[in-house]
Amino acid sequence: MKDVIKPIAVLAGICLVVTALLAYINSVTAPIITEAEAKKAAEARAEVLSEADSFKQLDIELPEGVENGYEAENGAGYVFTVNSKGYGGDVKVICGVKPDGSIEQIKTLSHSETSGIGTRVVDNDSGYREKYFGKTSENYEDVDAVSGATISSKAYRNAVKLIFDAYSAAKEAK
Repeated sequence: MKDVIKPIAVLAGICLVVTALLAYINSVTAPIITEAEAKKAAEARAEVLSEADSFKQLDIELPEGVENGYEAENGAGYVFTVNSKGYGGDVKVICGVKPDGSIEQIKTLSHSETSGIGTRVVDNDSGYREKYFGKTSENYEDVDAVSGATISSKAYRNAVKLIFDAYSAAKEAK
């Protein structure tokens, strides 16, 4: 019986120590990670809506797929973060919309699209996202899909549609 209990007790003790260490490390690093993510999000908002001086989060009901929305406190427009279903998973973008309803800039925050094909659409240096700059809810569908990456192109177009839906909701709430 001793031969069975002793290894179980040692193993349980090791597990308790490791668990306690992981919990401690998490408690130390969690605030640092949260602060870094908040800083990255603030930088992305400032990048996609360059004339904004500061932002306040919108306290309205946003369409499904819209993660959050912010209004520029100086009236420069709105910033929305949306998720759209792509070929390889979610495509997460952030977009700045000017007061006239046109897109100032759109930027991909994360994606899991197929390397080489889908990335021709979602990568920030691919040139595809620039085709949406200046587009409005009336003409964003004029942007052609990338050949061979139709699903990824539709995901990006759907993200833009969600952005305009959120913009409409924000304007109606004013």
